[in-house]
Amino acid sequence: MSSKASGEGLVRIGAVVFIVGALATIATFVPLFFHLTPLPTPAYFASMLMPLGFLLALVGLFRSARAQRRRADAQA
Repeated sequence: MSSKASGEGLVRIGAVVFIVGALATIATFVPLFFHLTPLPTPAYFASMLMPLGFLLALVGLFRSARAQRRRADAQA
């Protein structure tokens, strides 16, 4: 079975999206702490990539576990 079907690809993509969202979150909060000009609204929307990445990775983990269970059931 390919890694794409088992969800490993989704876990990797989710991790990358999560990291991008985390960096965007940090970038949006730094100006607030240092009393600088806040970033424009799209920067705050980029912060929403963090929960999206978490969700993608979680779905990938569930798909991977389900594929592993199918392989174990097929061998038994």
